Amino acid sequence: MARAEQHLLSTEIVNRGTDAGSMTFSVRVRRRLPEFVNSVNLKYVKLGYHYLINHGFYLATIPLMVLVFGAQVGSLSTEDLWRRVWDSTVKYDLAPVTGFLALFVFTLSVFFMTRRRAIYLVDFACYKPHDDLKVTKDQFIELARNSGKFDEGSLEFQKRILHSSGIGDETYVPKSIGSPENTVTMKEGRAEASTVMFGALDELFEKTKVRPKDVGVLVVNCSIFNPTPSLSAMIINHYKLRGNILSFNLGGMGCSAGIIALDLARDMLLANPNNYAVVVSTEMVAYNWYPGNDRSMLIPNCYFRMGCSAVLLSNRRRDYRRSKYRLEHVVRTHKGADDRSFRSIRQEEDSQGFRGIKISKDLIEIGADALKANITTLGPLVLPFSEQLLFFSTLFWRILSREGGNSKPRKPYIPDYKLAFEHFCVHAASKTVLDELQRNLGLSDKNLEASRAVLHRFGNTSSSSIWYELAYLEAKGQVKGGDRVWQLAFGSGLKCNSTVWKSLRGIKKPVRNPWMDCIDRYPQPGL
Repeated sequence: MARAEQHLLSTEIVNRGTDAGSMTFSVRVRRRLPEFVNSVNLKYVKLGYHYLINHGFYLATIPLMVLVFGAQVGSLSTEDLWRRVWDSTVKYDLAPVTGFLALFVFTLSVFFMTRRRAIYLVDFACYKPHDDLKVTKDQFIELARNSGKFDEGSLEFQKRILHSSGIGDETYVPKSIGSPENTVTMKEGRAEASTVMFGALDELFEKTKVRPKDVGVLVVNCSIFNPTPSLSAMIINHYKLRGNILSFNLGGMGCSAGIIALDLARDMLLANPNNYAVVVSTEMVAYNWYPGNDRSMLIPNCYFRMGCSAVLLSNRRRDYRRSKYRLEHVVRTHKGADDRSFRSIRQEEDSQGFRGIKISKDLIEIGADALKANITTLGPLVLPFSEQLLFFSTLFWRILSREGGNSKPRKPYIPDYKLAFEHFCVHAASKTVLDELQRNLGLSDKNLEASRAVLHRFGNTSSSSIWYELAYLEAKGQVKGGDRVWQLAFGSGLKCNSTVWKSLRGIKKPVRNPWMDCIDRYPQPGL
């Protein structure tokens, strides 16, 4: 094995035991998440600054104009200022003065009419299943055993995965997965979809007091289950939404699809003023249930759990006062052009013809490359100038030392993203991923408290997990006015996407929230 790859491996002693009076054990070797922040691709830095320059030119021109105007006005007393204004006004005829004022008003009107509308998050809801769907880790294994679809080796493998996953004993799964019958049916899929989607939407409409007929844009994302009529059509039929609604149904886009759906809803709101948009993010557990014995395809069975989120967005200025957040940035990264990334998470059939999701053993390493690209592009948009200056100075010296033949170039400065955000909502994929992300980005246990709590309490709910994390922060009363929230998700393709929100006011502890009956038990030690 190459020396350069040895630092990516970690060892773990497993299966301790006694055999004929002697101690026996086995050692598991696995890949760690690479130090992706120490390897920077300049093209992603350029993408971030290109976005910043295109959308932030006024940030450089307006302060300069204010500075020049202030220098001129600051040197005059109040009497001198009014005298100059009066003298300059009476020297001109009424027509030029009126024309100048008309031009000024016209320019101001064009500016306000053409500037980008703000997108507000009015409120959101996360579905909490009924307690009769709650299972412990041991009950989950019993359901799998009772289904008769797995051999003992596969059951033991799932048990080992569960007990090291970071998932607790209160997650939710459909009871049908314990049935010996086929659960991958349209009937089961539609039943689960109706339960989670309508449950989240009922709560959303009740919290916001918005009538379903007032919704002008609907975006639904569900990666695997894509029936005909679509999930968006099911919602339109159930709530009798208006006939000219702009509806979209996104499929096959993985756990980061929630941010993709959000980006699409934002574009639709920018093109259609005075409107509401609803984004529904979910995944069907029973329909994704893999009944075979391929180890790489059994992993999703262990992690994915029931969940759904519904988000209400608005571009109406009068909704500013009642909205919780304003959308600041959406940064999307797609690595599908690379073959390894494209094949890292793949739906296919095993040797027996059973369909499931196959997870590549190199997924963590591949995901690190997408994460690196995404945060490198996001950095120029959110980091303070001091952090960007330190980052670029070390990067510049690193390039110079490399060109000068220095065998030990300086490592680039790792930006402190804790200076850019007060809260982090990182997709709760697995305990291993969260551990390595925390180490590489220099985050504290507090920064990833919400992600670990969601993984423990609700499991991996796919694209909706980042909303359960935001619900956790609100239930804890941690979101203050002006706080910035970073939502980070990644999924098949391979894609990594980020969303940045700014809190418009202090968020009071909500009355309806999936955490209200258990929030006092978190954070739990050891998570």
